[in-house]
Amino acid sequence: MFRLASTPLLIAGALALVSALTAPAAAQSTYAPNFQSGPGGWTHPFGGAFPPVQGSALPVRQDPGHIFVAPGVSFRFGDISNPNLKQWVKDAMKKDNDEIDAGKIQFTPNSSCVPAGVPMFMLLPGPFYLLQTPAKVVILEEQTQKARHIYLNVPHSANLRPSWFGESVGRYEGDTLVVDTIRLNSRTIVDTFRTPHTEKLHVVERWHLIDGGNMLEVNITVDDPDTFHRPWQTYQRYQRGQRRMAEYVCAENNTNLFDYHMPVADMPDF
Repeated sequence: MFRLASTPLLIAGALALVSALTAPAAAQSTYAPNFQSGPGGWTHPFGGAFPPVQGSALPVRQDPGHIFVAPGVSFRFGDISNPNLKQWVKDAMKKDNDEIDAGKIQFTPNSSCVPAGVPMFMLLPGPFYLLQTPAKVVILEEQTQKARHIYLNVPHSANLRPSWFGESVGRYEGDTLVVDTIRLNSRTIVDTFRTPHTEKLHVVERWHLIDGGNMLEVNITVDDPDTFHRPWQTYQRYQRGQRRMAEYVCAENNTNLFDYHMPVADMPDF
């Protein structure tokens, strides 16, 4: 035979149970925000440059001595007076600027049919499509038909070799997808101004919905102690597109007018 606890004890126990169910346990929730855009993907006004963030070191901007009109009409020249750039970066960018001034065609990953790397990937024209599974998130970009794979809830690999997109691992923090990317090879560039970097480049992105779910924002932190004096922050915002994904063939007849230094096979496969 047993005896019921007193009313005060029952009330205290109920309150403790409610507290346990509603408090810090939310941090362990399996909820994941829905980043599906619909058939039109996520698009952004193609400004071609990362915007600055108040209180952060500045991203590279257009050199004031070279007015940029539009892609195909004028070229992008990086402003090497940016105080956050290490001297070797300024030297490399000055050489690149001088060569373009002398008539060289500006390099861009999408014109050359090579992967853009990170964070340059966020400056591609898009549209972008996010595919979410419990194990990973895949981001597809229409114009270059490239894909980024973000592996969820796993550590970075040991003895990782540098690659075009590096290794991206992620996790959900409430309504935000946090993505950590390392080991990008030095053949990629940071931005449309062709800012180089070393294999120490480390990029953290925080993807989340804003404007009542009508806009997707990614807050970006870029760090490379051998390239920049201090880390810097920027962002990109995407709106829902209005059309379905189209087919885009990068390499077809892409050497007719200019040499974009596309990868070309030395001999036929068969």
